[in-house]
Amino acid sequence: MADTRFFDRAGPFDLEVLAEAAGAKIGGLPQSKSQYFDVRPLQTAGAEEVSFIDNRKYLDEFRTSNAGAILLRPDLTDQAPSGAALLITDDPYGAYAVIAQMYYPREAHAASTNLIDACADSAEIGAGVNFQRGSVVGENCKIGSGSIIGANAVIARGVYIGDNCSIGANSTLSHCTIGNNVIIHPGAAIGQDGFGFAPGHPEHKKVPQLGSVIIEDNVEIGSNTAIDRGSGPDTIIRSGTKIDNLCQIGHNVE
Repeated sequence: MADTRFFDRAGPFDLEVLAEAAGAKIGGLPQSKSQYFDVRPLQTAGAEEVSFIDNRKYLDEFRTSNAGAILLRPDLTDQAPSGAALLITDDPYGAYAVIAQMYYPREAHAASTNLIDACADSAEIGAGVNFQRGSVVGENCKIGSGSIIGANAVIARGVYIGDNCSIGANSTLSHCTIGNNVIIHPGAAIGQDGFGFAPGHPEHKKVPQLGSVIIEDNVEIGSNTAIDRGSGPDTIIRSGTKIDNLCQIGHNVE
């Protein structure tokens, strides 16, 4: 079980509900009307928990698992532990992601503006936006409905953020347009200067970076990642992209 100090668990769920959500076919010898209360690894899962196998290097753990239900590919059904309910799918890891989200859905936040440190009068704020303590929103910003702006996040002038986005604590966003369903983890810096100088003597001359950053829908950006705005053309992060922590995306990159 995930630590209840940090996570709230939903459920339990019937096998049929899990199978439908995961797009899986039921096999094995499930007990009638069984309910499953959590997800766990093969090695530690019990009779009321769901697990999965995607990598064949875990075959030994799979064959001896006590999990009540197991997500697996069709070619492994003959090696499954007896008594386990089988959720048969061509993509067990993707199916596990769906089921794990059922047990541990994204944390809900009630709309709140009372903790925001500063919000320009010209900003347009959608319905149900949650501002956490110390957040700042500049002139002419637009923030879509259902979005979360984390503690001490700074949204600079003119930034557009779509619906259902999560902007992590201590993030800084400028010169950017953010699509829908985007997750930006804490400490990210988006839209700052690209690295542009005209070399010279006795000093280098700074070249204004006049582009922006465009982040399309369903993107996730890791903690402390920096994405520079373009020097003239834009820096573009396409729909569905996943970027890890501590990455640097230079100016004009697409």
